[in-house]
Amino acid sequence: MGCCNSEDFREKEVVSVCDGKKLGCVAEVEFDVCDGRLTAIVVPLESGFLGLGAKERLVIPWDKIVRIGEDVILVNTEGLCPVSRKKKERKM
Repeated sequence: MGCCNSEDFREKEVVSVCDGKKLGCVAEVEFDVCDGRLTAIVVPLESGFLGLGAKERLVIPWDKIVRIGEDVILVNTEGLCPVSRKKKERKM
């Protein structure tokens, strides 16, 4: 795959190669700002409207991405566990 931006990832559906389950679409991408490399993609689980209000998310490290296609990202979910979404704290 050539050069792409984070918006390109958001248009792709994520599918587990372990069981063929559709996990959803990429909501976030994580980068290492020191070397400019993508380190993980994040997929919301149990999502509300358009992924808003998701209670959990699955953080998929780069080494678990098997293949990035035109429309789909295939991932190995073996050993991955969903994490709770952190609530943003309000400053007073």
